[in-house]
Amino acid sequence: EIIESSIEKRGRIVLVKDLDEGIYLTNKYAPEHLIISTKDNDYTLSKINNAGSIFLGNYSPVACGDYSSGTNHVLPTGGGARMYSGLSTEDFLKKPTVQEVSKEGLNVLKETIIPIAEYEGFFAHADSVKVRFREDKN
Repeated sequence: EIIESSIEKRGRIVLVKDLDEGIYLTNKYAPEHLIISTKDNDYTLSKINNAGSIFLGNYSPVACGDYSSGTNHVLPTGGGARMYSGLSTEDFLKKPTVQEVSKEGLNVLKETIIPIAEYEGFFAHADSVKVRFREDKN
């Protein structure tokens, strides 16, 4: 009953003219699970950009990823794989970003930073750049 209901609500068969069209549609659809079983799995894999979890070959069923091969059930659905990967240990790591800009670099960037900051109404952000180029009158 579960299978029949799933197929009725979401099941589709899409015929494509060739592998390249299939790859294109796969990347647009961004499936949660993708099984690749082609003559050249490595080539096909190299063309896939958007899939939650990919299973290569005839002996890599989705159940492996769900239960034993090291990945998990927490995958992006509804096309979310165009923007996100499946949950991994990296999601629990803190990754701060660091910027270091030279005076010369900031002098170039200020022409972008100041108008955008002012447009957004963040005048203190704009001033934080401007003040670094004011001449000291003392």
